[in-house]
Amino acid sequence: MIAITGATGQLGHLVIEQLLKTVPASQIVAIVRNPAKAQALSQQGIVVRQADYTDEAAFTAALSGVDKLLLISSSEVGQRATQHQNVINAAKTAGVKFTAYTSLLHADNSPLGLHVEHVATEKALAASGIPYALLRNGWYTENYLASAPPALEHGVFIGGAGEGKIASATRADYAAAAAKVIAEEGHAGKVYELAGDHGWTLSELAAELGKQSGKPVAYQNLSEADFAAALKSVGLPAGLADMLADSDVGASKGGLFDDSHTLSKLIGRATTPLAQSIKAIL
Repeated sequence: MIAITGATGQLGHLVIEQLLKTVPASQIVAIVRNPAKAQALSQQGIVVRQADYTDEAAFTAALSGVDKLLLISSSEVGQRATQHQNVINAAKTAGVKFTAYTSLLHADNSPLGLHVEHVATEKALAASGIPYALLRNGWYTENYLASAPPALEHGVFIGGAGEGKIASATRADYAAAAAKVIAEEGHAGKVYELAGDHGWTLSELAAELGKQSGKPVAYQNLSEADFAAALKSVGLPAGLADMLADSDVGASKGGLFDDSHTLSKLIGRATTPLAQSIKAIL
């Protein structure tokens, strides 16, 4: 059986959609915090089990009979290393034979502050003795397109990435890769640096937004402190705002760029172009 953590999350449910193309529903275990949100999965014949990243014992029970585990990283930045260790401990106790983990692009030398907890998790996996693969995901295109509505309203797209190239892909692109690695054999020991086929700058994103919407949109580059302050002023929690600002600065240093085309090779098709994603949201 194949288990997916965070199965009702934005990435998790897309992975399950992909898995269902090749894996019987009865062989998929959706591990969720709130089973009430997983009724649609249950109705498809998927096994739904409840466990929280903070509860090692619950995870051990949820992984009973599971051969392969896709550990989708927790959304709770600052608590991830401990939470992921709980899941890895549970996987070892339950006898899981293979784990794939959604890490960060070039985690071992990334300039993004986010890399610290991912590196800690990668080390925990290595120490566990469980065969594993690392899915080092780059940025989701959706991370930036969430800022498109205010940018169109005000004619300005703000950020702190300068002219750093961002090789993003959609969640669906990364989900296809995760589903392939967790369903197939032969991926143990592999490290996949996953990113979109074509890099772009925030200036180019703003220009494409303007082109497709017919409204002028300019990119305004801010310092890390000013960008974080701007995000907080529109209601983002302080921790999230600081993380996004730090990530933009990391992008300015090349932290979100990769041109190996590993992702498109793995999924057997081109990654979704930025222009196509913008068209979809407009």
